[in-house]
Amino acid sequence: MQDFSFHTHTIGFDGRNTVEEMIETAQNLGLKKLGISNHFIVYPTIKETKMYEAAARRGYQNIYSATFDEAIERFKPHYEEIDRLKEKSGLKIYKGMEVDFFASNQWRDGFEKTVEILKPDYLIGSAHFVEYKDTLCNSHDLKNAAKEEQKLLLHKYWQNVRATAQSNLFHFLAHLDLMKKVGLGLGDEWIEDECRTVEAISSSSMRAEINTSGFKLSYGEPYPSKRILSLFAKYDVPVIISDDAHNVERLGDRFDEAFQMAKQCGIRHFYDPFAGQKDDFSSFKEQNRFL
Repeated sequence: MQDFSFHTHTIGFDGRNTVEEMIETAQNLGLKKLGISNHFIVYPTIKETKMYEAAARRGYQNIYSATFDEAIERFKPHYEEIDRLKEKSGLKIYKGMEVDFFASNQWRDGFEKTVEILKPDYLIGSAHFVEYKDTLCNSHDLKNAAKEEQKLLLHKYWQNVRATAQSNLFHFLAHLDLMKKVGLGLGDEWIEDECRTVEAISSSSMRAEINTSGFKLSYGEPYPSKRILSLFAKYDVPVIISDDAHNVERLGDRFDEAFQMAKQCGIRHFYDPFAGQKDDFSSFKEQNRFL
């Protein structure tokens, strides 16, 4: 069974516990490795969106940056804290990011320079947003859109996931069918988009997570759905189990259940980005051709 967790969030971004508290809980749970992967979201007009207003009201404005320099200044002290704490820990501790990918040369150039400066140990590719009419829409914006507009936006969402997979920037992809959190993308009409996306993941030699935070929804399954897990098995996509823990109570939550569901769907390959590799930045460079 998996004895590590790499998709986690902490105070200072949108988590509820400190890095030190997450490490202590991971040790008590018997985990051997822990990665801290706070949100890295850079978009020029992000502070003009509805989502930024909502995040600021909840104290989560630090997950959004208008420039790469702004994001770097937020991550530097955060990574320095992780470096200090990992020296005292019995765990192997890794510095990560959950990154929202935007398909433009300008964004990519800025991101590559950022990675050279911050030197994360691993990167999670994510798609929380859809670019539409010169702004960003999140899942709640999609839920509240008119029906025809909603379908267009959801197709664009799946395009974003495919672009993220094909970018070759990331170790694995987060919560593929995230939009089901607001009840979108559940019907059979979305099977074609799901198939195209898993094909893109497979052809890019990408990996994907099984995110147990989906279990708290009413569907009785993680992100992604059993339908998509079966596609992972068909296309032999390696998976990693994640808790997406925003607090210590979520660390390692329902990992065994996710593992059993994956096996039932026919998944054979499970992924650890640091298995059998040197635990330093050179290993990351070997896996990511853009560096």
